Amino acid sequence: MTVAYVFPGQGAQFVGMGYPLYEQFEKAKIIFEEANDILGFNITDIMFNGNDEDLKQTKVTQPAIFLHSVVRTQLLKNFEGIMTAGHSLGEYSALVAAKVLNWQDALKLVSARAQAMQKACENQPGTMAAIIGLENKIIEGVCEDINGIVVPANYNTEGQLVISGEVDAVKKACTKLTEHGAKRALLLNVGGAFHSPIMASAADELKSTIEKISFQSAAIKIFQNVTAMSYTDANQIKNNLIDQLTGPVKWAQTIKNMLDNGVTKFVEIGPGRALQGMIKKIDRSTDTEGLS
Repeated sequence: MTVAYVFPGQGAQFVGMGYPLYEQFEKAKIIFEEANDILGFNITDIMFNGNDEDLKQTKVTQPAIFLHSVVRTQLLKNFEGIMTAGHSLGEYSALVAAKVLNWQDALKLVSARAQAMQKACENQPGTMAAIIGLENKIIEGVCEDINGIVVPANYNTEGQLVISGEVDAVKKACTKLTEHGAKRALLLNVGGAFHSPIMASAADELKSTIEKISFQSAAIKIFQNVTAMSYTDANQIKNNLIDQLTGPVKWAQTIKNMLDNGVTKFVEIGPGRALQGMIKKIDRSTDTEGLS
């Protein structure tokens, strides 16, 4: 059996996440407490005892999901994965699993990323929408024809693509895509236009932070969002990470490429089961498992 580890992104959070690990394992407790010190606030209080609104704040959500995934990975008795990938934010957890970054540096990057994205959202409002039941080429063509910023952002599965951009442009695209036969075009309850040109200022901020941190060559192949291809070179990985903020998450393409590289089982590490559901839609025969 050829195992790949995959890591979830924003949206997987829930109140109480990570607490059983904190309570049961001393190693987990040490990591969570150190994370509080690194972040400068008690993220564990919000994760374990907060409310949905507090947890939804981007500056909290992103490090919370990252921490849950990383702690669970650190508790693995046998590291079996020979490839790894993460969905958007989850790529940072994958970088730790591939030994490109230590978890402390990765957490600093995740925190910087979250704050930069929040700032970009406040400076230029935007939104995202899920388009169900339409070919990618049609969606891409409609986005190109709309006056304003609207681009494909998340290629989640065949028949499910998320678009992102300026509010009016996204709404116009939804109307056009419905006319072209989309089964559904749903505006999402998100803070901004992630994975679009609107995140350019956030990418610039993230780049300055990334350049201060040491990246290592990957110990196992990491498949990255922006190309859906695998990398081990530290500089290539770094550049792809910066481009990820303004580029699309090619998740369906990533899973297909990992399957072509011999993966027979995907293990989702972290909160929720979203990736397992997506993977099953991409290839029903694939074995999946969740570790939370």
